[in-house]
Amino acid sequence: MAILADSAARFPEASALDDGRRSLSYADLMAAVRAKGRELQAAGLGAGDRVGVRIPSGTTELYISILAILHIGAAYVPVDADDPEERARLVFVEAGVAAVLTGGDEVPVPETRTAEDRAEAVRRFAEPGDDAWVIFTSGSTGTPKGVAVQHRSAAAFVDAEARIFLQEEPLGPQDRVLAGLSVAFDASCEEMWLAWRHGACLVPAPRALVRTGTDLGPWLISHGITAVSTVPTLAALWPAESLESVRLLIFGGEACPPELAERLAVPGREVWNTYGPTEATVVACAAPLGGHGPVRIGLPLDGWDLAVVDAEGLPVGEGDIGELIIGGVGLARYLDPDMDREKYAPMPSFGWQRAYRSGDLVRYEAAGLIFMGRADEQVKLGGRRIELGEIDAALQSLSHVAGAAAAVRTTAAGNQILVGYLAAADADLDLVAARGLLAASLPAPLIPLLTVVDSLPTKTSGKVDRHALPWPLTGSGAAEADAAPLNLPEDAAWVAEQWAAVLGSQVTGLDADFFAYGGGSLSAAQLVSALRVRYPIITVADIYATPRIGALIDVARQSLPDGVAAGPAPVRTVRPTAFKSQVFQTLMGIPLHILVGMRWLTYLMAANNLLSALAGFSAAPTISWWWVAASWLVFVSPAGRMLISVAAARFLLRKVGPGTYPRSGRVHLRLWLAEQIQDLAGAISLASAPWVPYYARALGASIGNNVQLHSLPPVTGLLSLGSGSNVEPEVDLSGWWIDGDVVHIGAVRIGAGASVGARSTLMPGASIGVGAQVEPGSAVLGKVKAGHHVAGSPAERRGKAKHPLPDTPAEHRLIGRLWFAGFALASAALALIPYVSAAAAALVVFGFIRGSESLSAAVPQLLLALAPAALVWFLVNLLLILVTTRLLGIGLAEGYYRVRSRIGWQVWATERVLDLARDLLFPIYASLFTPVWLRLLGAKIGKNVEASTVLLIPKMTTVGEGAFLADDTMVASYELDGGWLRIAPAKIGKRSFLGNSGMTAAGRNVPKNSLVAVLSATPAKAKSGTSWLGSPPVRLRRTAIASDDTRTYQPPRRLRFARSLWELGRFVPVVMTVLIAAGVLLAFDWLAATYNYGIAAALGGVVMLLAGAVAAGSAVVAKWVLVGRIRAGEHPLWSSFIWRN
Repeated sequence: MAILADSAARFPEASALDDGRRSLSYADLMAAVRAKGRELQAAGLGAGDRVGVRIPSGTTELYISILAILHIGAAYVPVDADDPEERARLVFVEAGVAAVLTGGDEVPVPETRTAEDRAEAVRRFAEPGDDAWVIFTSGSTGTPKGVAVQHRSAAAFVDAEARIFLQEEPLGPQDRVLAGLSVAFDASCEEMWLAWRHGACLVPAPRALVRTGTDLGPWLISHGITAVSTVPTLAALWPAESLESVRLLIFGGEACPPELAERLAVPGREVWNTYGPTEATVVACAAPLGGHGPVRIGLPLDGWDLAVVDAEGLPVGEGDIGELIIGGVGLARYLDPDMDREKYAPMPSFGWQRAYRSGDLVRYEAAGLIFMGRADEQVKLGGRRIELGEIDAALQSLSHVAGAAAAVRTTAAGNQILVGYLAAADADLDLVAARGLLAASLPAPLIPLLTVVDSLPTKTSGKVDRHALPWPLTGSGAAEADAAPLNLPEDAAWVAEQWAAVLGSQVTGLDADFFAYGGGSLSAAQLVSALRVRYPIITVADIYATPRIGALIDVARQSLPDGVAAGPAPVRTVRPTAFKSQVFQTLMGIPLHILVGMRWLTYLMAANNLLSALAGFSAAPTISWWWVAASWLVFVSPAGRMLISVAAARFLLRKVGPGTYPRSGRVHLRLWLAEQIQDLAGAISLASAPWVPYYARALGASIGNNVQLHSLPPVTGLLSLGSGSNVEPEVDLSGWWIDGDVVHIGAVRIGAGASVGARSTLMPGASIGVGAQVEPGSAVLGKVKAGHHVAGSPAERRGKAKHPLPDTPAEHRLIGRLWFAGFALASAALALIPYVSAAAAALVVFGFIRGSESLSAAVPQLLLALAPAALVWFLVNLLLILVTTRLLGIGLAEGYYRVRSRIGWQVWATERVLDLARDLLFPIYASLFTPVWLRLLGAKIGKNVEASTVLLIPKMTTVGEGAFLADDTMVASYELDGGWLRIAPAKIGKRSFLGNSGMTAAGRNVPKNSLVAVLSATPAKAKSGTSWLGSPPVRLRRTAIASDDTRTYQPPRRLRFARSLWELGRFVPVVMTVLIAAGVLLAFDWLAATYNYGIAAALGGVVMLLAGAVAAGSAVVAKWVLVGRIRAGEHPLWSSFIWRN
């Protein structure tokens, strides 16, 4: 306490403790400690007493209480607030505490203290010989062992570390030290006194955050942490940038991997590896890590003595391995006198009266000791040191158990688990009940996976031979104690074998539950990957839907086609892509991009004609307006673009029908070329959307009357749509796919009155019967019978198709045609949005280049105009889309409407315009402005919502507070059926998550605290707090993950400001886009002026490819500058890693 008092005297106004809610200066801290000390003394506590502490971690009250106990000369006895009640009671009884502090204002008065005792207690404060703390470690006898450390040893430890760390620039009031460990572990003492010895600030981290590991890294940045003491396992999870401000990094508690030392030992940061048991006051030796050479635990601290001895207790030679013995000022003592005499026996050969036998093996080298491992039964599991004897004792105390032992095992999938082996005393042993009892007495990380053995193998000494315990297991989890190995058919035995490889335990019953055996989402993915060798279409959803292995075996069998037996997948040799086809595709890039170049050249020809006629650009290359008009009709107008695509497809794919063709063969290359022409010609755009059925007919498709086709038709023309059929947006109708070195091409048929939901895939040969319904997000691989309702991937029958349409007279043909004309005209008008914004930007540019002779002569002025022109272009786009969307939302209400009607047009146009917005206004998506933007569009958006490139009907959308909408999500999209369009409200609940490309259909809600996974649909009914995968959605088991709200839902203003600064950088790509566009126009202008427009057109493909190379190169440079190499890991949303990406 003298150390703390000295720091308070030197730095009274410096911050000493900051828990995120309250910050105390050293003067404030000392005043609070003294006041709390007086309360303790008034309650009859004083020097020589032991006081239990069980106050939630990370709170100011916890640290004030600890310091107050030390201040009055008592010793604190900490127990983690999360530990079971039974363990806390055992610790406090073993320590003989006089009182227990659990938080709050009241100090419990010891019942055995008289008034005279209480008066005596206040007469003196702490002395060097008083105990400072008593910390309990895992005990080999089954009972946790209490270790008492005196103030003398504690002060020596604090001063010794101060003499080795950061000697050139010691810690001081400017530093902030992480407090991330439970005070029930002695390493927490290092955290506390690193700060308070130097006048620095101790900053507690939430325990839930520390347990997650990956989320703690960003927290270090946001809280300005400069000094960290941690275990290597945890530090390995943090990205390097999270430690940028950390100048002192101390490792301890477990072996440090050399690669971690190499990664984190950088200039400007000291990295130390320390070693020391609780029995020798936290740390006994330390070594600096320079990122090269062996990782050492180093040399002893000042006042500590170390020796390395062989089995006879004699010193080992240089380079030899022996047990580490510790002596000196840091020695603590056990509360148990017998254990103390045994473990702290004298070492006469060294002249030590007391010495601690660590049980650790080290290599003796003069440069510093090297840790080699444990010599006894202590093990490391998840960075935590445990003694298996404690687990053994807990297992042995269970009813109906004759003998028990624990061991750490590694599964074939690489997962390390703690296993409890039980020898049953009788047939009444219930493993489920046993696990429940263990959960009440052991911390969660120490609860083992249980299995039953006939007997426990022993060594000649009579002790259990843990290495001889069976592995992999023949039964675990809820398996019966007397279960015998199953006699399974070959296919089922193979499934069980894959199960065992992933979970590390053999199957002894068909009722074995995957999740009861320790399975989770990662292991489910591992199992599915293994099973797909024989069962290609089995899914993760199958594991969640049928977690019991017997049912899973049935699912695997049923996934095979009739008459096909399970067996190893046939070995197949797939030929690589032919070199000549690669050359062909590469060379075709030049003529293909002429199609794009001609659109740019058309704009340039018109601009130069206007500049020459109206602005006096005398050197601008001009051309007849007839040529401009012809170029516009062919390359810019919707009709021209579609005709180019149709002509190319009909010519290239003539005589191509359903079948299987070689990949990279002529048919495949012709198909590829036809699709490239369709894409680069821009055949389908907002302006041409109403004409899609006619475009499909021109390609050769059979299209009936009153068809609603809202997706791209196949260039093959192998599509048949019956009268009154409906295809919603983003349905894959391409009708071909690549399988290894072959290409399958097939026809797609949709019967009369059938409907196909959004984002479905119809594979080659798919046939949808009359009146059938395909749910959104489904994959149809074969035939769907008439009147059936199917869903899923692959699609399966879910019942009869239902068409709940209004009973009204059929629409008059003339009215339908009039509405079609209205759709076409309105679409053409809406397609002008980017042209109007481009014209506005051109006016800005004109203001800069006025007076020039040509565009090429005005390059300096053009460069100056780029930023303001880009800003105007972006803002005009934003304003036009906003106003258009708000106008289109007028009068929208839930219900059924004819597709060809005012409401039908408004809904359709809204989705098309907002789809366009995701391209034109991409910088505002997935940003702080996105929720604001969605509110402006008319959606109801709660606070702290995160949204990316969501596609929605704003008037029909409600998003609750804290919800997350990932990339390409679709919310409240319209539904098509029988010429009718249905819209209805959709809601995303509070703190719910809709994954990438997830869908929440009209009329559906994602309940609060729920999750809809990637590429999944929202269920019709769901409870709060549930998770769903697939289409139709299957409920997932979910695992609670602790996280820091300040990094997810409730970031502080500091992080909001930091993110906003990063997001301002999104204007750079906008300027880059305008810069590249200007470069393209200038290149064409130079070619036209130097040669002629014919040469410019011929070289258009080269110009466009060069522009693409510049764009791609810019993205590559940005990636490496801003992000660097990306490694696997998890990062909170409110972190620079996410913003930089």
